[in-house]
Amino acid sequence: MDITEQLLDLASKAGAAAAEVYQAKSLSRPVFFEANRLKQLESTQSEGIALRLWKDGKPGIAVAYGAVEPSILVAKSIELSALNDRETPELNQANHTIYPDLGNTIPTEELLAMGKTAIELVRSDFPDVVCNSQWDCDIETTRLVNSLGLDCSYSDTTLSGYLAVEWIRGDDFLSVGDGQTQRGELDPAKIAQSVIKRLEWAKNNVKPPTGKVPVLFTAKAADMLWETVQAAMNGKQVYEGASPWSDRLGQTVVSPLLTLMQEPSWGPFSCPFDDEGSPTRSLTLIQAGVLKLFYADRTIGRQLGCGSTGNGFRSGLGSYPTPDLVNLTVAPGTKSFPELVKQLDSGIIIDQILGGGAGMSGDFSINVELGYRVRNGEIVGRIKDTMVSGNVYTALKQVVAVGADIDWNGPCHTPSLIVEGLSVTGRG
Repeated sequence: MDITEQLLDLASKAGAAAAEVYQAKSLSRPVFFEANRLKQLESTQSEGIALRLWKDGKPGIAVAYGAVEPSILVAKSIELSALNDRETPELNQANHTIYPDLGNTIPTEELLAMGKTAIELVRSDFPDVVCNSQWDCDIETTRLVNSLGLDCSYSDTTLSGYLAVEWIRGDDFLSVGDGQTQRGELDPAKIAQSVIKRLEWAKNNVKPPTGKVPVLFTAKAADMLWETVQAAMNGKQVYEGASPWSDRLGQTVVSPLLTLMQEPSWGPFSCPFDDEGSPTRSLTLIQAGVLKLFYADRTIGRQLGCGSTGNGFRSGLGSYPTPDLVNLTVAPGTKSFPELVKQLDSGIIIDQILGGGAGMSGDFSINVELGYRVRNGEIVGRIKDTMVSGNVYTALKQVVAVGADIDWNGPCHTPSLIVEGLSVTGRG
């Protein structure tokens, strides 16, 4: 009898009417470079297990890391359940599925070579810069078992590389960063060329335009907009009446140029089931600007009457599942990034921002950490001391172009886009 079976058996004997066990294991082998040189190699391994049960209709959850004493974990869960209110247990029915492993591992020696290659490529063009980077091969295994007979698991291996460059010219400090997360292979040359391109654009400092200005968000910077959109489509926010889109199903909420989907089988962040054991699936959330669907876990799906969309995820082992998206994908347009730049007579490009997102209200006022001025369809230099403000919901109605340069920014797969008429302030 393995640990999951022991926990479920002991929970039942302790009077729990329903129970589930969530296991998470990870092995990571990061390689760190600092100030253009190899700094250190690491190997980190973790294993955690969470028991969630319902006794007398009351939920309790307890977590342990490393070696586990089943009876202690059950006792803690029972003790905590007595402090909670009654609720309907949310368990998926019997299903035994072991999904195929995803991704391939690579040796530490390859990660080392990638880091050296990326740094050498950047410094061959910009010898005065200081490079820091991290390269990693991460293996994660997830298993979920419950008292109704559910038993599903999968393992995935992801490769990641990130390169951060500092360029100091007198009292002028510039920080540029870019990276990749992939399955199977990384391209250090592509990461390096992305950084080099940004350094080239930033050779000259120029005064930003001010007032109502068209803004080109790179795929990386556009993530700020999508954070608010994801929150507005969250079924929990809808049920609680916190989303401004709660009563907007079937209505146009953003530009007709925008179609937003969930594609859980794509890319390095693919996921076959959520943390409740529901299969994840493709969803069309917004189609040509029209709001089509809210996403939900089992509890919120029942409360809204729409059922789970396979979006119940935990923020940590000790957390209860709540609605969250996996692989938000914004459908790309047809124009390349250079074509989007040429579309601007006078505007700015935002590539990196300082500060947090807009939140549910959508209002934002962000400092541009890395941005560029565009004049007559050409990038003419870097802008400093610049702030951009507006409202996400209004901005997304003013999208006039969407790029074809779709890319991953964490589990968000998005292109660059142009927004008309955001408020830009700055000084020369």
